[in-house]
Amino acid sequence: MSELPQLEPALEEELVAFRRDLHMHPELGREEVRTTAAVRERLERAGLAPRVLDSGTGLLCDIGDTSGGAPVLALRADLDALPIPDTKTVPYRSTVPGRAHACGHDVHTTVVLGAGLLLAEAARAGRLPRPVRLVFQPAEEVMPGGAHDAIASGALKDVGRILAVHCDPRVEVGRIGVRTGAITSACDMIEVALAGPGGHTARPQLTTDLVTAAARIATDVPALLARRVDARAGLAVTWGHIAAGHAPNVIPQQATLAGTMRCLDLAAWHDAPDLVHAAIDEVAALHRAKCELRYVRGVPPVVNDADATALLTRAMTERHGPGAVEPTEQSLGGEDFSWYLEHVPGAMARLGVRSPDEASAHGAPRDIHQGDFDVDERAIRVGAELLAAAAVLD
Repeated sequence: MSELPQLEPALEEELVAFRRDLHMHPELGREEVRTTAAVRERLERAGLAPRVLDSGTGLLCDIGDTSGGAPVLALRADLDALPIPDTKTVPYRSTVPGRAHACGHDVHTTVVLGAGLLLAEAARAGRLPRPVRLVFQPAEEVMPGGAHDAIASGALKDVGRILAVHCDPRVEVGRIGVRTGAITSACDMIEVALAGPGGHTARPQLTTDLVTAAARIATDVPALLARRVDARAGLAVTWGHIAAGHAPNVIPQQATLAGTMRCLDLAAWHDAPDLVHAAIDEVAALHRAKCELRYVRGVPPVVNDADATALLTRAMTERHGPGAVEPTEQSLGGEDFSWYLEHVPGAMARLGVRSPDEASAHGAPRDIHQGDFDVDERAIRVGAELLAAAAVLD
C-alpha cells in the first residue's frame, strides 16, 4: 500500500489560519477576487502553476504530468459565500456586513488546498500514481452554478474521476457520510408575476383578486403536482416569497411569488418545468389573473458513482478505520457538483464538522445557511488527508 499523505502540525495550523482568513473576508459568487488570489499565491509558493478561470475568478491547478495520457483525478472546491450576516461571536467573524461563509465553502477551499499541498510533496517524491487537478470554482450558490465556468475553462479535460466533500453539521468531526447514487436533489427557481385590474375591496366582483389568486397558487400548485408526479420522485414546490398589495381596503394590480422546485429523481427534474408551468397557469386562469412565469434551471441531483464512493470509503477507512464512515441519506439540498457528474464519474462525501459536545452546548446542531454556522476546525485535517489519500490510492 502507498504511504498515505499526512499533515504536519505546522501545515495544519497554517490551514486553520487560512480558513479563518477566508471566513473573515467572504465574497459572493463571481466576486471571489481576493479568495482566488489567496489560493493562487499559496499554490505558487508551493511550486505549482495555477491558472485563473476564463470567467475571472476561480482557478485550476495541475499536479503531476497531465501529458502522459493517464486519466486525471480532479478534486473540487467552491469559493463563494452567502448574502447573509455572520451572527457568531468569534475572532474570525466576517468583516463584511451582510456576507458570511455559512455553507462551509471556506472549509472546502482549505481542504482542497491542503490536499494539493500534500500531493505536491508526493509528486516530488515520486509517490503520486496519477496526475491530479485542483478545481476551485466560483459561484456555487448562483444558479445554475459556477461549475459551468470551471468546465468551460477546461476543468474536466482528460479527467477520469472527480471527488469533493461538503460540510455536514449532522456528522461528527472525524467521520464522513457516504452514499452511492443520488446524495442531493435537483433544485430550480420559480418566479411568478400576476397582474389584473385592481379595485376597492367592497367590489371584488369588478376586479381580479390577485391576493386570493396568489394565495391559491401558493397552496394549490404543490397539491396539484403531488397528484401529477410519481410520489417516489419527491418533487416539491416550496414558496419563500409572496407579496401583494399595500392597503387593507385596496385589491392590488400586481402580486409576486418566488420559490424553489426540488426533486429527488433525475427524470422528474427533466419534466418539471412543463409540469410546474401548466399547474401555475391553470390556477391563475381560474382566478382570471394574467401570469408570467420565470423558471430558472438550477442543478440536477448529485449522483455518486459506486467506484468513486468506494474510493472515498477506502481512503477514510485506511486512515481512521471503518467506524469513521457512515451511510448518509439523500438530502433535498441542491449542489452544482452535479454538473461535473454529467460528464465524468465521481462522488461527494459529507464531511463531519460537528464537535462532539455541540449538541449539549447549543441544542440542535448549527445548520448550514444560518448566520451562526461554524465548524470544528479539526475537519480541515480530516478532509485534506481524505482527498490526498484517495488520490494516492486511486
